[in-house]
Parts: sequence; C-alpha cells; structure tokens
Amino acid sequence: MNQRELGELRRRFRPEKSVISRIYGCYVNTNREIISYVDASLGILSQEEGEQFLGLLKKSLGGTLGKNLIDIVFSTQQVADSEEHRLLSALRDSQLKDAGARETFYRKVIDALDMGDSNYLLLLAHDAYDVPRRGKDGGDNGSDTVFSYIVCAVCPVKDGRVELGYFAGENEFHASAPSQVVAPPELGFLFPAFDNRAANLYNALFYAKKADQIHQEFIDAVFRTEAPMSAAEQKEAFTSALTGALEDGCSLTVAQAVHERLRERIEEHRDSKTGEPLTVTPREVGRILTDCGVADEQVTAFERNCGERFGEGAVLAPENLIDSGRFQIVTPDATISVAPERSCIVETRVIDGQKYILIPADEDMEVNGLPVKAGQ
Repeated sequence: MNQRELGELRRRFRPEKSVISRIYGCYVNTNREIISYVDASLGILSQEEGEQFLGLLKKSLGGTLGKNLIDIVFSTQQVADSEEHRLLSALRDSQLKDAGARETFYRKVIDALDMGDSNYLLLLAHDAYDVPRRGKDGGDNGSDTVFSYIVCAVCPVKDGRVELGYFAGENEFHASAPSQVVAPPELGFLFPAFDNRAANLYNALFYAKKADQIHQEFIDAVFRTEAPMSAAEQKEAFTSALTGALEDGCSLTVAQAVHERLRERIEEHRDSKTGEPLTVTPREVGRILTDCGVADEQVTAFERNCGERFGEGAVLAPENLIDSGRFQIVTPDATISVAPERSCIVETRVIDGQKYILIPADEDMEVNGLPVKAGQ
C-alpha cells in the first residue's frame, strides 16, 4: 500500500463518510479473561460515542508506512489452505456476523498477546468500500469495485486520574473517582491490504504504535508469519553494517554526509507529495561513502554487510535509518545538538595534540537561559 491508498481508507472513518454499521469486540483483563463483549450498533450510539469508536479504529491505520505500518505477507500455501487465512477470510466474508469465527479470533489473540499489566479493549469492524474509478481529470467516475475488509484495534484500558470536580447538588468541590479510560490503540491491522486500490489477499497491513515494539507474539498467533524488521531493528542493522565495514574510518565527516544526503532525500520525497514509499539501496548509500573518500574495499564490505543483515537485493527506508529531525553528537562529557540542516557547521580538529569538536560561536549564546557573549 502507498500513502494515497492509506489516506483514502482513513477518510472512511469520518462519521459523515463511514458506512460501518456495527462494532464488535471484547474487554480483556490481565488474567486473560473476557470481562464483557462489545456488540454495538453505531446507529443507536450517541454521536460522541460513535465518533470515539471510529476514532480508535482510524488510529490503527495511523503512523508512517514502513515504520508504524508494516506489510504482512502470506505465502501462496497460506492463502490456498491455512487455518490463519481461513479465519481472517471467514471474519471478512461474514462481515463479522459469524459469532463462532469472532470467538475463535478473540481466544487466539487473548491466549497469545502480552499487554503487561494492562487491561485492553479488542475491537473489530467491517467496511465495504465502493472504490470510485479515477477519471483522467482526477475526478470520480462511479465504481465497479467493492473493497470488503476488516480492521482491528487493540486499545489499552487505563485508570483515569483522580481529579477535583464540582458537584452541583452539594455546591462543593470533591475529588472525583477515577474511571477506566480507553487509550489509543497499541496495535492493530487491516485485512486484506488495499493495493492498487483493490483487495490483495496475500497481504495484511499491521500497525504498531511504537515502532520498536511490534508484538511478534500477536503476529505469530494471527498471521503465522515472520514480520519484517522493525524500524528500530533496521536502524541497528544499518549502523552495524556501516561501523563494521568502516571501523576506524567511520568519521564525523562520513556520518555527516550520510545523514545529510539521506535527509535531503526524505525532504524531497515529502515535498513531491508522491504516494509511493521512499526507498534507498545499499549501493546508493555506498556511492555516498565513495564520495566521502571511503576506500572501495570498505564500500564493498558495507554493501556485503547490508546483504547479510537485510537480505540480498533489499531496499531500505531512509526514515528508518536516520533521525532526519535531529543531529546529535554524544561524548562522555557532553551532548551537542544542532539543527539537522546545519550539521555541516560541526567539525573536528586536533589542537596541541588534543582532539576537539568545534562549532562556530559568532552569534549570541545562552547558558541555562542567561544571555552570554563568546569569549575572545
């Protein structure tokens, strides 16, 4: 899926556009027991409650593709004949009306999912989207495709804070009792994927609120497939491939060049408004290293390391390799942060045999909020 297709689906969860008629689910405690079931008709809920349910489901399609939203790919054998694909298909094909399939799904999730010491709300909804054809002028020209899909959201339920409240009948203020508050989803998924604006039964789109906590136990139970590397794992693997190949040659200059060139690619991609995800190959990063004067054998070693860690022919997501919004240097004694677009002002130099990190100090400075002037 690309960003445009994702945005097209997310708009379905606006109250004025939604045709979702029913929300199903269950409320689960820390002992893996179902406290209560959810079987709510949006038609009889208050507007506020309906919007809150839709908002939770919409958030399970939030975040960044390749980071919070990752593709789950089923094998041909799984699609042809597997317990996990049959269950997901039964939920979708019955529009979630198959109570037996719902209960089987609940138990599969509950028995596997580790939510720590938090109760949680497991929500399911079905939607049938009449996908409009795109005319040459960009307008909609009717529909000849219906995209039928289910969306799932797993939301932690937490105790609210005890707050001071006004009790009108007593004309007094008292501490109000804490309530159970449903938090935004920690994980969820869409099945099937919406690829090329049509159903792709070979893929699902999995959501994780925290890119470094993808709940592999949930993926194993529901999809029985290995998820792609998380964003945190990709960054760690990239750093390891780079430092392992360059060793002592991994200098500030090299780090600056890699960060700046990848940051520029990310900015250009955002400005282009294209829906396709941004990718870069190890060979393209290798050319950046070559431009920095890194030896050919080290560049080759870096590309080989990437092949071992990511797989041969892998493409990488630049946003998962660097923090494009930050450039930070950490030493045992100090941490230096500069605007990413100004990383070039930092340099290293040896003065009287001592290595220094230098930053121009021509402008006024502040020390703990106190304006100071740079000394001579």
